Amino acid sequence: MVYLRFTAVLAGMLAATSFAYAAPSDDAYIAGYAAGSLKQNLKLEIPVTVKDGVITLPVAGLEDADRAKAVQLLWEIPGVNSVKTAETTSDLPTDNTLTAVQVSDDGTTLVTESVILPTGLLPNGHLFKPLLADTRWAHFSAAYRNYQSDNFDGRDIGSVSFGETIPFYRSNFGKSTAQWEAGLQAGVFSDFNLGASSSDLVNTDFIAAMYSSARVGQFSAFGRIYHQSSHLGDEFLLRQANSKFERVNLSYEGADLKLSYELPYGVRLYGGGGGLFHREPADLKIWSAQYGIEFRSPWRIDFGSMRPIVAADIKNYDENNWSTDVSARAGVEFENLTVLGRKLQILAEYYNGYTPSGQFYKDKVEYVGLGAHYHF
Repeated sequence: MVYLRFTAVLAGMLAATSFAYAAPSDDAYIAGYAAGSLKQNLKLEIPVTVKDGVITLPVAGLEDADRAKAVQLLWEIPGVNSVKTAETTSDLPTDNTLTAVQVSDDGTTLVTESVILPTGLLPNGHLFKPLLADTRWAHFSAAYRNYQSDNFDGRDIGSVSFGETIPFYRSNFGKSTAQWEAGLQAGVFSDFNLGASSSDLVNTDFIAAMYSSARVGQFSAFGRIYHQSSHLGDEFLLRQANSKFERVNLSYEGADLKLSYELPYGVRLYGGGGGLFHREPADLKIWSAQYGIEFRSPWRIDFGSMRPIVAADIKNYDENNWSTDVSARAGVEFENLTVLGRKLQILAEYYNGYTPSGQFYKDKVEYVGLGAHYHF
């Protein structure tokens, strides 16, 4: 029954986003902006090409320092989704990290492309893109959720999150197009009972992690060591004073690894797993798995520069006998509404499984909702 309901919801989400179409005028604007920026700031006259917000920069003959400056400059242009470099050579490539190779008619000239992000301290962007339907991916968001049955504290819940994944340093692996980065990830996730007189705080989860990620072509990986703890709100505890509710001192450390591959036409697959190495209560089971699929439309809706999005995230925990927790989200991303490089997304959501709200991890819930999210 759960899978039928999930399938119906996901089908509806897909149908709601199927009316998108390309906006070539945006690409023309970005191309003109890019050419002007390169000429004005770096004194470079290079004919860049743009398709669906992706800039391709010819770099043949450019010094490494000029390449890095040009990529950094282009990456900061509003509406740019990624920056690729194209280099022409008469020799066969020996670097197996190249993501695309096109042979010319004479059989000797090769054009190679690779996605490149700025390097150095506190660089822009992320090698591993955020997981859009993951209920515990650190980012800024606010959502209303209507639970389909009585949950731990009412049916109308407001959920907010505050957090970020911050790369401290990024570099290339030697002279290849493969890159790696290291940094910190931290987030706070809180639930509020909107049916209470003062919209009481119910539960807050804190997550802090050290992470490292890598990317080569369309393949990326994200590994971390993290801490998570869960805390109840004072008003909630006061209301439960005369009940049989038992507070759990939930706190644990763990490590996990996720692998991701981006297919054509905006489709992305990912999967991974993890385990706990310190936990309270001590009888918490160790292992977990996570996998999912995302669709970021390569086409934009003309008015408002909106890009349709659909994502589904699935988690299985040994603690819950490997039952399936499903999180699905769909909506639009506004290309022209950015804050510090983060784009606004308005997403409808559906969840069915054991609640991600830590203190109630033994409770099964089902909800639908609508939220605003800021993601890179």
